[in-house]
Amino acid sequence: MEVNLISDTVTVPSEGMLDTMLKAKVGDDVFKEDPSVNALEEKVAQLFGKEAALFFPSGTMANQTAIKIHTNPGEQLICDHYAHVYNYEGGGVSFNSGVSCALVEGDRGRISASQVASKINPPDFYHSPLTTLVCLENTTNKGGGAFYDIKEIGKIRTVCNEHKLALHLDGARIWNALIASKQNPKDYGHLFDTLSVCFSKGLGAPVGSALIGSKKDIHSALRVRKVLGGGMRQAGFLAEAASYAIDNQWNSLEEDHRKAKELKAILEASYFIEKVEPVDTNIVIFNLQKSIDINEFNNKLNDFNIRYISMGQGKHRMVTHRDYTQLQHEYVLETLNKINLEREL
Repeated sequence: MEVNLISDTVTVPSEGMLDTMLKAKVGDDVFKEDPSVNALEEKVAQLFGKEAALFFPSGTMANQTAIKIHTNPGEQLICDHYAHVYNYEGGGVSFNSGVSCALVEGDRGRISASQVASKINPPDFYHSPLTTLVCLENTTNKGGGAFYDIKEIGKIRTVCNEHKLALHLDGARIWNALIASKQNPKDYGHLFDTLSVCFSKGLGAPVGSALIGSKKDIHSALRVRKVLGGGMRQAGFLAEAASYAIDNQWNSLEEDHRKAKELKAILEASYFIEKVEPVDTNIVIFNLQKSIDINEFNNKLNDFNIRYISMGQGKHRMVTHRDYTQLQHEYVLETLNKINLEREL
């Protein structure tokens, strides 16, 4: 048996999704003539209570576009030091927008309103970059799938309003956050100027994200997407996959969260584990005991065909997803228990 827990991006389209993709009505989306893409954009905009949306090939491009439309070169955005826009988007903040990042050490990737306020540069002090944007991530990747308390986001929104700052959400795993917090998507749409949402993380679509916002912001985003090379032609096949995922595969995220918590429990009971971070959704981050040889641990799991990922600085990650079956889950739990009993590491 082979088990891939590297990420929730490793899923493949379900049979129902493939059938839907084959029946897609398509056109040239660069000319905004793909009916399936247009329908998806309208669907997600309405879902989050915003005016418009734009389909993107990746969440990184959607985030980078949002940063570009909210800032000018030489300005500064505020984000957590774990933020995806800072750590995992190839330096795009500076490359694409000429913007620097004021980093906050939050709680597992979540920053507070008071921390945001403390990082805002005085607008009349021309020696420092002008603060114009705040970026939040929900759920947090490097923070182990933690999600925000909506009330804290409301406080951050207030700070942004007071200082005339835009607020963007990197919602790559917003679907997980919505399931875990039982919030309405419109609660988020009301608080953010723009939101990026990913269809290939958790929901199981093969490709795609959307940027959601006002008609004005999405009109600006269309030009930036073109500059970044994100225009696609008959993208309706991908849009239908995303639409199917929202309608049919969103609720299954509860199963991913359950399995992640069960992985946490058995890891915490294992002698080779030093620490397992709190598990709120579908990401499990753990540290091995310092006496354990990392290569030996990797080889041991490889022998059982179980794959996971190292995040550096001693952190390791397992991510549950819709293609991680209950049978595979039981196999992983049994394997970890077996390694723990053998005490061979």
